Amino acid sequence: AGFERAVAETLAIKCKRALKSTRLERLIVAGGVSANRRLRASLDKAVKGRVYYPPPALCTDNGAMIALAGWFRRGSADRTGEIAVRPRWPLEELPPLEPDRP
Repeated sequence: AGFERAVAETLAIKCKRALKSTRLERLIVAGGVSANRRLRASLDKAVKGRVYYPPPALCTDNGAMIALAGWFRRGSADRTGEIAVRPRWPLEELPPLEPDRP
């Protein structure tokens, strides 16, 4: 809890400084870290309501990307681990998982 508090406070201070130095007025926080309640509270206090977040259900991290990379590596003879990076890869375009594979 102490580490989480320290990180949240440090990020809030750095975000406040970044807004001031760039003369921007709004901050958008996204990704898995944006689900952290302590960080949200610290940012809201430091930046005074000019922070925007997605709903917590949409605050995802790279867990799905890591799972996809593992799935490709497991099913491929090529074990180099190279995968074409494609943000927002539609799930419909992925080949279906073979039902006989555990």
